[in-house]
Amino acid sequence: MKPRRVVVTGLGALTPIGNTLNDYWKGLINGKSGAAPITYFDASKFKTQFACELKNFNPLDFFDRKDIRKYDRFTQYALVSTDEAIIDSGLDLKNINTDQVGVIWGSGIGGLETFQNEVIEFQKGDGTPRFNPFFIPKFIPDIASGMISIKYGFTGPNFATVSACASASNAIIDALNYIRLGYADVMVAGGSEAGVTIAGIGGFNSLHALSKRNQDPTTASRPFDKNRDGFVLGEGAGSLILEEYDHAVSRKAKIYAELSGAGLSADAYHITAPHPEGQGAVKVMKNCLKDSNIQIEDIDLINVHGTSTPLGDIAEVKAVKEVFGNHAYNLNINSTKSMTGHLLGAAGAIEAIACLMSIKEGVIPPTINHFENDENIDSKLNFTFGKSQKREVNFAMSNTFGFGGHNACLLFKKINI
Repeated sequence: MKPRRVVVTGLGALTPIGNTLNDYWKGLINGKSGAAPITYFDASKFKTQFACELKNFNPLDFFDRKDIRKYDRFTQYALVSTDEAIIDSGLDLKNINTDQVGVIWGSGIGGLETFQNEVIEFQKGDGTPRFNPFFIPKFIPDIASGMISIKYGFTGPNFATVSACASASNAIIDALNYIRLGYADVMVAGGSEAGVTIAGIGGFNSLHALSKRNQDPTTASRPFDKNRDGFVLGEGAGSLILEEYDHAVSRKAKIYAELSGAGLSADAYHITAPHPEGQGAVKVMKNCLKDSNIQIEDIDLINVHGTSTPLGDIAEVKAVKEVFGNHAYNLNINSTKSMTGHLLGAAGAIEAIACLMSIKEGVIPPTINHFENDENIDSKLNFTFGKSQKREVNFAMSNTFGFGGHNACLLFKKINI
């Protein structure tokens, strides 16, 4: 049986540089930095005192107080971004076959703040185990996909993906394959993360993973720059509505692009560090190209993982050059993490959205905060430094890699109805 084609018909974004899809896109093309001093807690004793938090997000604008007590922030973000995506898709929820609509949602950590706060409160007490009855359902990573399905009555496939920073991309890939195989006609897929917490900052600081540029947070996320010193922690969510091609065409849906293929691989190398020659990244991009039946010369844009870590950026650039050869110099390469920070398990979703908007608008957002070339990174490549570039984008690739050596790659194709 020939696999069914899958297209993207709806998008929703909740990010540190914009709380809606349109505001997110405006922030991207204008090179806006989402980094600022942490406001959620007193970070003065931490080595890193800044992050890419959401701005002006009030859960009371979306939920009543009763529901807020039940939802960790990562679930709130999932529901808000999905609501925007469903509205954007134009799906008629009253007449759709809900058995053919599923949800696959990614989160690298889930309800970290809920877990953290419950333990802190327990330690304050007299030792009697008093826990919030919503403690467990608030922090488990699969609860976001469950709550989305409950809200909309979607009774198709429903589960969560957890693969660290590749979680959202894995969710999108699973959703792609469920539609391809005929298990669903429509899938909600994406990811959310709310890791800007005491435990999140403290834990990543102990790994020496975060930038410590406290005096200049807006330029701290600087992928490929010689003086990069770690990633900037971000938060938020991205939601995509994936739909079988004929299903979308029959209802005259707006189509952003076709999700033409995907790739997966493992580094099988180290708990946190990438393979120094980027061999896992090489495999995942080759697997993605093969699955899509696309030639390397067709690719216009790669939204790279590009976290601004000393080892990761070098390894990924080596991988791009090995896979694409001379065509690497014809590509636009960008890291939108320079603006949003690293959204961990939500990164793959918001970066896929950036690729889709580049295809739609013919504009490639920049990689900001580049000040000095790194002699270990080929400066002849087009990293889209400094400002957006206009370019027709027919094929866009998105890379996401996670702790544990998880690699995922998505490929989007421009189509004309």
